[in-house]
Amino acid sequence: MKIRNINFENGVFLAPMAGVADRAFRHMCKKYGADGVVTEMISSKATVFGDKKTKELARIENFERPCALQLFGSEPETMARAASFCMEFSPDMIDINMGCPVHKVVSSGDGSALMKNPQLAYEIMKAVVDAVGREIPVTVKIRRGFDKDHINAVEIALLAQKAGIDAVFVHARTREQMYAPPCDYSTIKDVKSAVSIPVIGNGDIYCAQDAARMISETGCDGVMIGRGALGNPYLFAQVKHYLKTGETLAPQSAKEKIEDIKEHMSLLVADKGEAVAAAECRKHLAWYIKGVRGAAALRDEINRTENVEKTLELIEKAFLNSEQ
Repeated sequence: MKIRNINFENGVFLAPMAGVADRAFRHMCKKYGADGVVTEMISSKATVFGDKKTKELARIENFERPCALQLFGSEPETMARAASFCMEFSPDMIDINMGCPVHKVVSSGDGSALMKNPQLAYEIMKAVVDAVGREIPVTVKIRRGFDKDHINAVEIALLAQKAGIDAVFVHARTREQMYAPPCDYSTIKDVKSAVSIPVIGNGDIYCAQDAARMISETGCDGVMIGRGALGNPYLFAQVKHYLKTGETLAPQSAKEKIEDIKEHMSLLVADKGEAVAAAECRKHLAWYIKGVRGAAALRDEINRTENVEKTLELIEKAFLNSEQ
């Protein structure tokens, strides 16, 4: 599939998860076949003040490409200025966040709160598109609606198309649901039927068959994977293989997983330093070891370990023991 002039082989994307989808994690997902990735959310207001952390969030390495920078905010002028700021980092796309359900974001009128105000949503999208010009594609990520009484994904998608947005990512839940079931694929299907721009479906893709079912039931052009990739970057390769062949890839061996975990942790250390990496690696390691014998006790031990090398020794021992 294509988003304007960018070709995404199978249209399999990594979702922009705050506090998770950093460069190290994006690297691992790209390694296993993610066609496109999106940065963690960047505050439009923070870009105005030249915040150092914001500049770090916006930095893109060549291995990540094509990579989109994702902006959030609720002021058209500020979002336009932020988009111009982002262009300094040579993103392949800019994505507008209208899907984040977190209270801190929503209470400020940002993220999925924008779906309650279609006119403002349109003004923001138009402002960003105008600021970027036709240099790179601009996309938007939305939800089914804000709550069960306000299901308006189709309305927002039509406004996005009118504003010049190049593709829309649709999470098939309302903000009210957060991440609770059910995931309503009919919304993705309705959006796909309503607009001519590409539509990428998102929600509850935990295996290759989930992705194939979403595409089959909705007609969407691609899929976006979020929580299903946690500790499981292999899911991208599995999805792409299944879509091409209808066959299921064999799972990684313990030794292969150990090597990938080591690579992931070394990337974290190189990007953020030993001290920060030692703390941030814990959540990723907890996801990697899910299903391993003695995982609960191992998680507890990892959380008490301040050294990445020592942590990796614990992980290696646990994985090798699980295969015996």
